[in-house]
Amino acid sequence: MGCPVYESPYCAKNYDPLPVMLTRGEGAFLWDASGRRYIDMMSAYSAVSHGHAHPRIVATLSRQAARLAVPSRAFYNDRLGPFLEALCKRVGLDTALPMNSGAEAVETAIKAARRWGLRAKGIVEPEIIVAAGNFHGRTTTIISFSTEADYREGFGPFALGFNSVPFGDLSAAAAAVTRKTVAILVEPIQGENGVIVPPRGWLAGLRRLCDERGLLLIVDEIQSGLGRTGAWFAFQHEGILPDGVTVGKALGGGVLPVSAFVARREVMDVFTPGSHGSTFGGSALAAAVGLEALNVIEEEGLVERSRTLGAHMLRRLHAIRSPALAAVRGLGLWAGAEIEPRFASAREACERLLQKGVLSTATHKTVVRLAPPLVIAKEDLDLALDRFEETLTEIEGNQSRSSAA
Repeated sequence: MGCPVYESPYCAKNYDPLPVMLTRGEGAFLWDASGRRYIDMMSAYSAVSHGHAHPRIVATLSRQAARLAVPSRAFYNDRLGPFLEALCKRVGLDTALPMNSGAEAVETAIKAARRWGLRAKGIVEPEIIVAAGNFHGRTTTIISFSTEADYREGFGPFALGFNSVPFGDLSAAAAAVTRKTVAILVEPIQGENGVIVPPRGWLAGLRRLCDERGLLLIVDEIQSGLGRTGAWFAFQHEGILPDGVTVGKALGGGVLPVSAFVARREVMDVFTPGSHGSTFGGSALAAAVGLEALNVIEEEGLVERSRTLGAHMLRRLHAIRSPALAAVRGLGLWAGAEIEPRFASAREACERLLQKGVLSTATHKTVVRLAPPLVIAKEDLDLALDRFEETLTEIEGNQSRSSAA
């Protein structure tokens, strides 16, 4: 296909994009430099759950930017309070600390858990239990407890204080608790690991474990939250309430990086003036956009759309009978389609989808992520799924011809 890669001489090589130059987006669609339209089946890892250029969010962004954008948290602003009130009520917890990126929200949660452990339990060298296969960001602290070699190689020395156990294994988590343990930090569904859905009851089991041992349960909802799984937050599928929740991506409405750590007041009160902060976190602009992002999800019924369209998408994917499709996992409008490696890589499948006018991305080497904006129309979703099924047929046919040769 080919495309002019204008970034190439100046851009660090930390991404390997598909060969398409995007210039415009609207709703569930993106357009390239030649004017060709594509169905977005990735939605920027859930950051564009509202769709591209949602008119209400763009209008809020423009209006607020012209009025007051970044006044500094050294002063109060009139947008932050309403935003955090709406966010806390939606999560079901007491108080929030706004940041920008998801990784910053997770770093905030780690700092809160460590200081809470010291002040509430007298633990000087606290430990946090995490899950193998996790993805919570790529800062130096976070990659210290990653099990993905590509995220760690050459970036040591690594931070101590993390104990990794198998994802979805409640007994392993219980066995890992020591006198130094202060918290368990997990994703309710592991997105970057291939959209891995844990056994039912696992998260509720972690809640019971934390209650019994006096630990904090912190759930990373940065990719899974705000409607992606067919509930406002994935932890709600098990009827529990964590002690802390990290939120991001869709919180920025697809136009800004907006994130937050939301927690019980007892946990958040460990922060004092000067102990943590962010120049842009909680700015008037971020707060206005974040509040409108929450309002749009509620008023346009995007959680229900994700639930119903997601069930439809997963039914269609599970109905595909192709040896090139090894497995399908997911919840809501979020699926991981595992490509059988002897047929093709997930990257090759995404390149073929690109040629058919569908944009997605590979997770690891074997999984195609299918997570469209929650505003996608059913007919457009079906068209994208048709193209995916065609891609599997082509991959299967190519492998058969290669074997025959």
